[in-house]
Amino acid sequence: MSEQKYQRIWKTVKAIPVGKVSTYGQIADLAGLPGRARLVGKAMGYAPDDLQVPWYRVMRSTGQFAFAAGTDLAKKQKGLLQEEGVVVHNNRVKLSEFQWQPDLAELLFKLEF
Repeated sequence: MSEQKYQRIWKTVKAIPVGKVSTYGQIADLAGLPGRARLVGKAMGYAPDDLQVPWYRVMRSTGQFAFAAGTDLAKKQKGLLQEEGVVVHNNRVKLSEFQWQPDLAELLFKLEF
């Protein structure tokens, strides 16, 4: 796997503002990797700690966590999102309320590859 693709994914996830979430598919699209949602999930697992990629802001397309309810990672994700003001109910976030919708300036300047 190309390190360059991971870098694009990590940069895109880092652009998600505090208090907002995105989906694996949306990140893939914004990173210029349409249809590669699974690759986004894989990249999250390989993100170096020193990059401080906010992995917890990325959800399934339904707004649901990728981790099973009650697991340590699901609890951690819920806690981190709630600290940012994101409402979590049954390991799910209401995308209509909290999904990141970047404007053109964000796309041009934050996600320049």
